[in-house]
Amino acid sequence: MDASRDIGSFVVWDYVVFAGMLLISAAIGIYYAFAGGGQKTSKDFLMGGRSMTAVPVALSLTASFMSAVTVLGTPAEVYRFGAMFSIFGITYFFVVVISAEVFLPVFYRLGITSTYEYLELRFNRFIRLCGTVLFIVQTILYTGIVIYAPALALNQVTGFDLWGAVVATGVVCTFYCTLGGLKAVVWTDVFQVGIMVAGFASVIIQSAITQGGINTILSDASKGGRLNFWNFNPNPLQRHTFWTIIIGGTFTWTTIYGVNQSQVQRYISCKNRCHAKLSLYVNLVGLWVILTCSVFCGLALYSRYHDCDPWTSKKVSEIDQLMPYLVLDILKNYPGVPGLFVACAYSGTLSTVSSSINALAAVTVEDLIKPHFKSLSEKSLSWVSQGMSVLYGALCIGMAAVASLMGALLQAALSIFGMVGGPLLGLFSLGILVPFANSIGAFAGLLAGFAISLWVGIGAQLYPPLPERTLPLSLHIHGCNITHNGSAWTSTTEMPFSTSAFQIHDVERTPLMDNWYSLSYLYFSTIGTLVTLLVGILISLSTGGRKQNLDPRFLLTKHDFLSNFDVFKKKNHVLSYKSHPVEDGGIDNPAFNHIELNSTGHSGKTNGTRL
Repeated sequence: MDASRDIGSFVVWDYVVFAGMLLISAAIGIYYAFAGGGQKTSKDFLMGGRSMTAVPVALSLTASFMSAVTVLGTPAEVYRFGAMFSIFGITYFFVVVISAEVFLPVFYRLGITSTYEYLELRFNRFIRLCGTVLFIVQTILYTGIVIYAPALALNQVTGFDLWGAVVATGVVCTFYCTLGGLKAVVWTDVFQVGIMVAGFASVIIQSAITQGGINTILSDASKGGRLNFWNFNPNPLQRHTFWTIIIGGTFTWTTIYGVNQSQVQRYISCKNRCHAKLSLYVNLVGLWVILTCSVFCGLALYSRYHDCDPWTSKKVSEIDQLMPYLVLDILKNYPGVPGLFVACAYSGTLSTVSSSINALAAVTVEDLIKPHFKSLSEKSLSWVSQGMSVLYGALCIGMAAVASLMGALLQAALSIFGMVGGPLLGLFSLGILVPFANSIGAFAGLLAGFAISLWVGIGAQLYPPLPERTLPLSLHIHGCNITHNGSAWTSTTEMPFSTSAFQIHDVERTPLMDNWYSLSYLYFSTIGTLVTLLVGILISLSTGGRKQNLDPRFLLTKHDFLSNFDVFKKKNHVLSYKSHPVEDGGIDNPAFNHIELNSTGHSGKTNGTRL
């Protein structure tokens, strides 16, 4: 090992900073368990009493999916494949506009707690159940990866016990979710976004000082081919190009922001629709800030190690451990600052896991328990919601053990959202955008979309694409003083990207593997969505979908867009709802009350719903 590159280790102050972040997160949970009379009803617990405002919800939205996978995975991605990842900045804009203008108006108008309630109102209870089950499976899988990622970093950087860290994450999250409900989740997210930005900033500032300025970092990155923003190759088999990131990325992230319960639950907990939309647009700025920080950290990584790659020279065992390695390398003389970075990675995890646990509890209570146990009181439902939080916390910890087998984190996480989220996005799009879609078409579409995206997704895990598809950039170790085998490698372009334990080696490549299974992982959700839509439309048309009478409130209408301008016309638009008591679950949302909406009688029961 190059003696000049001995990295530091954790000291007492690092543990103090890290423990402080965990304690403050837990304290916020305790505060919201008792503030304002505590969590009296399941609506208080799951929806924050529908009284949230735009800015904390926006920061919470940013924190929820900018997880440790982002903090550790994105800089490693840029180090390995270049700064093309920053094109996601354009993708986020499209995603936020689609979510705010297509999905939010319908969900908010109906005053639902679980997005899957919409599927029952629009189609039937069976379709709702399918959506709920898919969401639960997807979220537990994803959350396992998110818990495992920072534990891996901690283990690498500090020698923390890997599974001790996994359990600690799950326990702290479950603690404040169970005590404080959605309000605790949102406000801990606000705190954790601050920690994430501080952690990134400390690395960026110190990298610039160590490397001799930002210009040096950009110059090194340019020489190493890392500033490769514009690759307009239309080939869908190429892992990242301008088109895969814009088209595939928009579909993948819309499955998260448009219809995923973890995100939708936040913005429909806002006190009015204006705050709900505003939260999405403010969150866009947050996404851009975090993306810029993580891409720049990747370029700083390359500048620091362009002639002595720690991964090739076996100083780290996984590509996702490069960021913690850099932190201990450049910040070893600043006690407490490496702890801040690990707290930054951990904050990403806590925010994502807590959102997931809260969303899983909401979906289980609303979709699986309430329809079958209608006699349960609000107090009982609140206790059930808390019990579900504990149960899902335990399940997510268990899932982290499986995640340890999945290899490269960023790609694994986005692949799961693509495979399961794509068909779900197609299902909701059918309901909201296609007036003649019926339940037969919806089910057939969902089945077809899920089968296709699962086929390509699992195939890609088993037979990863070859390097000419993924285009990793060269990594060098000629600057390292490696003497143990007498010969220093010069590049590792051929190392496979996926380190999945499920990978099948030494197999003759077939056209199926080199084409279908080599499809960019960002297109998994695009295929799932489009197949679901296409099959759903064709089957609906052939099974009499045009004859059904449909309540227009379940569809996106012209008025939904025009009502964006109501704020200039009506000053009393929001105030007119104040007569609805808080016990009925809403502050500005009259649709939200405790009557059960069932598929046979919903037209009569929700006539009061309006914008």
